[in-house]
Amino acid sequence: MQLSAAHIYLAIEPVDMRLGIDGLSRLAQDHLQQNIGNGCCYVFSNRARTRLKALLWDGTGVWLCQRRLHLGRFTWPDQDTALFELSKQQWEWLAKGVDWQRLDAKPAYDWCI
Repeated sequence: MQLSAAHIYLAIEPVDMRLGIDGLSRLAQDHLQQNIGNGCCYVFSNRARTRLKALLWDGTGVWLCQRRLHLGRFTWPDQDTALFELSKQQWEWLAKGVDWQRLDAKPAYDWCI
């Protein structure tokens, strides 16, 4: 999914995937203290990290997109904050089910056999 958002945020806590546009918008407002009309995309996951929902206001309406993995899990940050900001490149890898956190991994220069 190509997002045209100012920022992409992951909601760290898992959510009930039965929530739709209104429920996720309310959660973003009340729990995350975010206004969904600010041009940012908010991404939510279920507890098993096998499903994602992305919520984005495009100026005329709200998009709600869902992605489900049949094998594996989405890599999710382990943070003490409610939101985690992703770059567009990290989002593209996450949406494909790839461990996006490995993109920034530094090689171990002291590694030896």
